[in-house]
Amino acid sequence: MTIKQKVRCAVYTRKSHEEGLEQEFNSLDAQREAGEAYVTAQRHEGWLLVADHYDDGGFSGGNLERPALKRLMADIEAGKINVVVVYKIDRLTRSLLDFSHLIEVFEKHKVSFVSVTQQFNTTTSMGRLILNVLLSFAQFEREVTGERIRDKLAASKRKGLWMGGVPPLGYDIKDRKLVINETEALIVRQIFSRFEQLQSVTSVAQEMRDKGCRSKTHTSRKGKTRTGRLMDKGFVYRVITNPIYIGQIVHKDQSYPGQHLPLIDQGLWQRVQDTLKASPRARGNYHRREIGAALRGVLKCAGCSSGMTPTSTRRRGRLYRYYTPNAHMKKSCASCPVGSVSAGEIEEIVLTQLQGILKSPEMVAEAWRQAKASDPYVTEQDIHKSLGNITEVWEHLFPAEQERLIRNLVQEVILKPDGVEIAIHRCAVGQLAQESSEKLPQKEAV
Repeated sequence: MTIKQKVRCAVYTRKSHEEGLEQEFNSLDAQREAGEAYVTAQRHEGWLLVADHYDDGGFSGGNLERPALKRLMADIEAGKINVVVVYKIDRLTRSLLDFSHLIEVFEKHKVSFVSVTQQFNTTTSMGRLILNVLLSFAQFEREVTGERIRDKLAASKRKGLWMGGVPPLGYDIKDRKLVINETEALIVRQIFSRFEQLQSVTSVAQEMRDKGCRSKTHTSRKGKTRTGRLMDKGFVYRVITNPIYIGQIVHKDQSYPGQHLPLIDQGLWQRVQDTLKASPRARGNYHRREIGAALRGVLKCAGCSSGMTPTSTRRRGRLYRYYTPNAHMKKSCASCPVGSVSAGEIEEIVLTQLQGILKSPEMVAEAWRQAKASDPYVTEQDIHKSLGNITEVWEHLFPAEQERLIRNLVQEVILKPDGVEIAIHRCAVGQLAQESSEKLPQKEAV
């Protein structure tokens, strides 16, 4: 009597959607029952079921990113399986390319593949040919279904319908329609109006972050909650460029009238878009004219080793200026020990320390040495007086002149939690002394 060699069989099942899986006997159970019955019928050939179940519920057959399938392939590579049994071929995959990849792995490890309802065996050339033909039709059907879905989506958007997903800030979903969330709508309108005033996405983002404003917090129909994040530049830009806020629905760069109410008027939208179309240099020049920033380009944060960008906010008609680490703005760097600092306060601290440095005997001597090269009659007392009056000169300079003075004199300013470190260009102190004496206001004779 010939003893048949044991053939270890694994039944793989899959269902694209989770709907119905909560039932006592679902689609996966039906597939596995059919597969187990087939294996039992081949018991005379030595076929035996392995104990593990390989069930992928709620996973598409369009790719191989499925937990049970990965576990199955790992067991095949480990030599634990001889035959893979499925109810239908498309339960394993709908992609001809993916199927070819799986078959290569099967052949490498001498694993056969069986479809219960289609009676195919991959050990024969005819079986391979028929499998490829069937998979080609399965992929064709999938592509046609995808085209139908895309066409339906496009037609619905042309009618102004909201087609699902996370609603934008300012709206909620009710009966599959967008309805205004008044609390969030106030924030959206503020973003638009503040950008019109400041003409700077960075400044608006910083202002919103300072107020603790976050992106949309949304709970899906399955009960999963996505918590909003503190607003950054990218989020603010997406808000002010989203036509949904003027009542439009966009599909493939085309806008259609939506069936929801707008949050902002057409006039404000157009002014914001016109500002965005202006070159970054032009908007930057406007921002610099409106808001001085003497330490621009030289102030750095010791905590996160990044440059500090001038930002501003306006509250109750009053302008407040700040310097904020770039890493803090871009990455929500809450651990930074420095964070945003008042521009006026840090500029005053730097100016005071700078005056102390310039009045030191060593610096006065260096400035005198440099100044004598162009004016041999200048005295050390003249230099000491000029450098000692930098604070008075500073108050009579326009913001652009203040920036130029700092850039010429200061190499960098390192801001620490407990103070600042200033590195200066020693070669510029002589020129500074001469400019300071020229810019001092002349006192009227009594």
